[in-house]
Amino acid sequence: MSTLKTLPRIMNSTVFQRFFQLASYAKLTKEERTMYDISLKRKWDAEAVRMYQQEQVEGLEKQLKEAKKAAKRVSITAKAEGKAEGLAEGEYKKAIETALRLKEMGLPVDQIAKGTGLSIEEIEKLK
Repeated sequence: MSTLKTLPRIMNSTVFQRFFQLASYAKLTKEERTMYDISLKRKWDAEAVRMYQQEQVEGLEKQLKEAKKAAKRVSITAKAEGKAEGLAEGEYKKAIETALRLKEMGLPVDQIAKGTGLSIEEIEKLK
């Protein structure tokens, strides 16, 4: 076994590969083992940093998607509120116009208030 450079086909399984890796490690000098261990540690550290960064990116992408969904919901809600506000304002202006016409026709203020939904004070302020 000490003279083998590559694994024979019959021994090409995970167990034998691991065994030969351990044998190769055992052949190293103390200095070579230290250097090998340091290089493995650096490799593992780099992999851990890469995985952490990937998790951070995925987390930020998820937060961005959620923020976009929330912004879309707020936008839709704001549009609906704006529409409702615009309709209410339009109805109020129409009631004022109607009250002015009815006042010009000489109808009593209480009847104008009943017909338009405006208060008597609002109708009396109209010119």
